[in-house]
Amino acid sequence: MKKEIIINSSPHEVRIAMLEDGEVVELLLENADSKRIVGNVYLGKVSSVKPGLQAAFVDIGLERAGFLHASDLDHDDSQTNEGGGRGRRNRHVPNIQDVLKVGDPILVQVTKEPISTKGPRLTADISLPGRYLVMMPKGRHIGVSRKIEDRRERVRLKELLQKHRSGEGAFIIRTAAEHVDESGIKQDVEYLGGLVHKIMMARDEVEAPALVHEDVGMVVGLIRDIFKEDTDRLVIDDKDDFERLITYVKTFAPELKGRIQLYKGDLPIFDQFNIEQEIRKTLDKRVWMKKGGYLIIEPTEALVSIDVNTGRFTGKRNQEETILQTNLLAAREVARQLRLRDVGGIIVIDFIDMENEGNKKRVFNELKQHLKRDRARHKVFQVSGLGLVEMSRQRVRPSLLSQVSDPCPYCRETGKVLSLETMSNRIERLVHRIAIVFREKRLQIQANPILALYMLEQRPEQFRELSRNFDLELNVMDDATLHVEEFRIISLASGKDLIAEFEKKTRRGRR
Repeated sequence: MKKEIIINSSPHEVRIAMLEDGEVVELLLENADSKRIVGNVYLGKVSSVKPGLQAAFVDIGLERAGFLHASDLDHDDSQTNEGGGRGRRNRHVPNIQDVLKVGDPILVQVTKEPISTKGPRLTADISLPGRYLVMMPKGRHIGVSRKIEDRRERVRLKELLQKHRSGEGAFIIRTAAEHVDESGIKQDVEYLGGLVHKIMMARDEVEAPALVHEDVGMVVGLIRDIFKEDTDRLVIDDKDDFERLITYVKTFAPELKGRIQLYKGDLPIFDQFNIEQEIRKTLDKRVWMKKGGYLIIEPTEALVSIDVNTGRFTGKRNQEETILQTNLLAAREVARQLRLRDVGGIIVIDFIDMENEGNKKRVFNELKQHLKRDRARHKVFQVSGLGLVEMSRQRVRPSLLSQVSDPCPYCRETGKVLSLETMSNRIERLVHRIAIVFREKRLQIQANPILALYMLEQRPEQFRELSRNFDLELNVMDDATLHVEEFRIISLASGKDLIAEFEKKTRRGRR
């Protein structure tokens, strides 16, 4: 399987797409105004203790207090996996009111982003990832990723770690450490030990609530966690980020340096790799599959339902065979869509009913097989009596849909429209493309008054920079007849709507 990572980096947004055999399977977004905080370490202050919940709320200096459960106060050496998660089963959990009081300072780490009305999820058991190891300062255990199956390799890695650790802290040996030499393990131990020292020094120098350690940015974090020997190449379109990646990789993974490429094409990078079109599809409830079948993906407050339909697919044999083929395609596509849309929580999949028990098992196994590629923790249950497959998937950050959309003002918040920030970024990218393709010098953006006001008041520098870079005269005009997701880009020289012209040109270019 060919694996690629494509990165579109701009001052206002970083977008990372992961491709498998040319197909987009994951998409990560980070806006300048809403950077991720998972992995950050804070000196927090307990704002309330809830004995009935066995939890405390901790002020870490953000809009909403973080949630800290009693089971996340201490390290448990008996249950440790690569992700740093510890099971609660069969553990002694202290009474929260015996450990924490309102006003107490406490060092905590964010494990889940704020989602909807919920604040961030916190743990007091700090977990610091390196390239080959994860270190937890509170414990003493050494664990090895379950994905390293060779017994001799597991023993070898443990012995190397024992040789170089100082005795302090628990460690997990990550999957990426398989077959790594001694110098790689030693370097990670030294790096993580130094990081713990810096965090403890910073903790003693600040007053709660305060940030004491910020995790690496999304791009470098991706290199650390995902960019491995099985990745064929990484392509990025920003020269400064390219140079930063090269510097990082030279230190931590020099063998991967030759796989990082700077994109220099004329078309925007996501257009070149046909990713832009895939992003737009992630907002649709209906997902078409090969042969004419389709999925309906419906997020609700409690769960996400996925319905499988044969659609236009009629098959060539009998009905059972047609249904089986549709369900097998759906199993693969469901696994991809869960990763692509970053769906979390409870998921219920309604495959088309099948009579044959062997066929049911084939579909279930197909789903499990393709879910193995998913980095998020998940659990899949056997087909229920109603023919449903129920599963859960780890929710670490808001879904892709919630990141790029706002509640719709036209339907009293029963639906979604693209956020003003997303629309502004989309207009910026389209002006960028049009300026390259048509070499226009005088453009007018016509947009809904709400969007036009946002661009003029919240993003003036974004468009001034665009004007400077392309020597453009660029003005914004409001048009109340336009939907909040509609806009026009007009040539002031010819009066033409250049969006339609651009779409015609790119369609011809793809042929």
